[in-house]
Amino acid sequence: MDRQVFEAELKSEGYDEIANGTTQGPKHNAEHSHPYDVKAMVIDGAITLAWEGRTQTFRPGEVFTMARGCLHTETFGPEGVVTLVGRKH
Repeated sequence: MDRQVFEAELKSEGYDEIANGTTQGPKHNAEHSHPYDVKAMVIDGAITLAWEGRTQTFRPGEVFTMARGCLHTETFGPEGVVTLVGRKH
């Protein structure tokens, strides 16, 4: 998906905070949740999320969503990850 199209989609869906996110790797974030809904597109690198008994790796151009309160882990490889993130509070 194109970055500009994704950002427009976030705005039309009511995401009130849109930001670039960069996480250096390698890194693992233990199980946690967020007090907001998340919709993000990977720009560079990769992120592996584990939630509700499943694990999936997202790479450039791929989009993931996470509902507020959803317990999950995040794993970043040595290249880290750059994302465009929408948060809906």
